[in-house]
Amino acid sequence: MTVDWRRQLDALRSGLVHRDDPAAWVTEADAVDASRRYPHIALRGPVFGIAVYDPAAGSGWRLLKSVVDGMPQRARDGLNSHLWFKARDETDDPGVRRELLAEVTVLEQDPVNELEVLGVRYRVVRGDEFARSGEDGLEPPRPTDVEPLDLSWDVQLKTPSPDVDFGLDPHREDGLMAGAMKLSLRDFAYSGSRFPADVRADSERATAAHPEVVLLPVGFGVAERGERGWRPRGALMPTPHDARRMLYDAMAETWPLLYQFSEAKKAAYARAAEKFKAAGRADEARVGDRLLRICRIERMVRCGPDGPEPARPSDQDEYGPTKMHPTMDEDGTLHYDD
Repeated sequence: MTVDWRRQLDALRSGLVHRDDPAAWVTEADAVDASRRYPHIALRGPVFGIAVYDPAAGSGWRLLKSVVDGMPQRARDGLNSHLWFKARDETDDPGVRRELLAEVTVLEQDPVNELEVLGVRYRVVRGDEFARSGEDGLEPPRPTDVEPLDLSWDVQLKTPSPDVDFGLDPHREDGLMAGAMKLSLRDFAYSGSRFPADVRADSERATAAHPEVVLLPVGFGVAERGERGWRPRGALMPTPHDARRMLYDAMAETWPLLYQFSEAKKAAYARAAEKFKAAGRADEARVGDRLLRICRIERMVRCGPDGPEPARPSDQDEYGPTKMHPTMDEDGTLHYDD
């Protein structure tokens, strides 16, 4: 352990001792218990989002788009849409609109990971998604994880993503156990033959070029236990109940329709969905021989002297840049036949 990190952990410990915050103590105790019950890290892989740096705001790099995309191009597509709608809806100045649309054109043609427009920098940022695991599988939600105020099962109710406007500050005091986690992840790099050589090399370089670690807000998802371990079965959600609601909707409606279940199978999934819902805050559901669990998902982003790590050369895209929106003139006129 380096002297710098020992000092940081000592400072966190001292702050926790002197802070009159029972909730913080309970959260730390919960994290300690989790580290014992789920001592291993199960890596899922890279995720991508968009960060923004506006010198005028004076707040450093912040997330503009959630770090949940499975490949860099999806994040670029999100930035493309952000700038296009900003040009359409947030200005009446032809010059401003022209500059925004020029960068939209760049994103339509090139797989860029960073651009600057109107003095603001935008960057595709890369994170790693992982979960803790133990003898009984992946870690479920903890008692101290925040739930929405309204525990409704209405799929129309959506909790805002905690990623949006989240500051990428590696020196934020996240708590003692979180500080220890960041320390342990500083030297983390992909290893083993299941990773291609270029992926391993990029990962090793990242530990030197972007040595600091930011832990993003915890998310929650559905995982299914199979013969080869656990695999994700849906998107990352901001709270445990949002993930439960997603699983209920999948069993009751989405999966039967998507996979064209027989009437008997559809009825079995409907019964399992209603049993899961009736339990209120259950974290597991069983349908026949399938076991589905609400899991606690963590993510990290590396940072260096110039901010968060961008996409790596070895990160893969399934498709390239494309035109996503109608052509817009600098006066805001849309052309649908281009």
